[in-house]
Amino acid sequence: MTYAGLTWDHPRGYDALAASGGDLVHWSVQPLEGFESHPVHELCARYDLVVLDHPHLGEALEAGCLVPLDDLFTPEELHRWRTGAIGPTMRSYAMDGRQWALPLDAATQVAATRTDLAGEAPPTWDEVRSLARRAPVALSLAGPHAFLTFASVAVALGEEPAGGQDELIGDETGLAALDLMAAVDSAAPPETRTLNPIGLLELMSHTDRLAHCPLVYGYVTYADRLDFTDAPTARPGGRPGSTLGGTGLAVSSRCQPGPELLDHIRWLMSPSAQCHFLPQHRGQPSARAAWADPAIVAADFYRRTTATCEQAWVRPRHPGYIGFQAAASALVREALAKETGHRAALDRMRALYRASVTTRAPKEGRA
Repeated sequence: MTYAGLTWDHPRGYDALAASGGDLVHWSVQPLEGFESHPVHELCARYDLVVLDHPHLGEALEAGCLVPLDDLFTPEELHRWRTGAIGPTMRSYAMDGRQWALPLDAATQVAATRTDLAGEAPPTWDEVRSLARRAPVALSLAGPHAFLTFASVAVALGEEPAGGQDELIGDETGLAALDLMAAVDSAAPPETRTLNPIGLLELMSHTDRLAHCPLVYGYVTYADRLDFTDAPTARPGGRPGSTLGGTGLAVSSRCQPGPELLDHIRWLMSPSAQCHFLPQHRGQPSARAAWADPAIVAADFYRRTTATCEQAWVRPRHPGYIGFQAAASALVREALAKETGHRAALDRMRALYRASVTTRAPKEGRA
């Protein structure tokens, strides 16, 4: 039997899956942005395996289009994968007391630097602002990333967004985050404001027009050209503010998984695949053991960003969050462009967040 799988169209998301699938899984691809433009229940109606991001879980559970992995794997297996995963990667796919996906790929926002242009990466946000006055520095602002950058700055300042039920962020932290972002963005190369993370990393890799991005999703595929380090902190020794990304492997409700498919998924989560096969095929593993392995491909990339991944903030996952994230990102961009005042933008973001929270939201999963 052959199963149909859907992943994203980047070597990090496709190469290892295609190389390992053989005749068992035929993998199709779509742009990463496609997972936001196509509702997850539509994708699950067409594919047996779907690679998705954790904020889509609320919509998936509301639609009933995923199989809980607790029904397919033993508690011992799930516990082993949970305790072996770096940071909150496994936990981010747990909701309503069940596990809905396995962390196939681990990523979070980290700093990317051309050290020949900028020197060593600035470890604090004050130093990022100083660097922005003498070298081309840019924030990641395209698509949903404007809000994700805002959230990460808030985490560094000491407050996790959405920590109080239907309240997004406090006045002091929210305004300070927007002010800091505006100071860094004011001198950014204009072309960077419309680039997604891959576009930013491409620009930094192949031109001298961008020297540093303090928060961009890390891609090990660029580790031979750029230096990746922990995200900035608000003060020396503080928490690196970052928003968890990465992807998880989910089984759709249309799928009737046989033993061969389940064994294949087990292998993808095994030390052999995580520490060897995935890195050798341009994948970005989720196992902490792989991130700590000095023999792994591009070991410095993992070693120098581990602390950030371990402490990354997990986004809300209720139905309606994805729409909020897009609208909030537009408001952040308006604030940075001085089309909207910071206070007005913050108040509007908070109102949008309250409106997005519903009583239908599944309960958070255990760690």
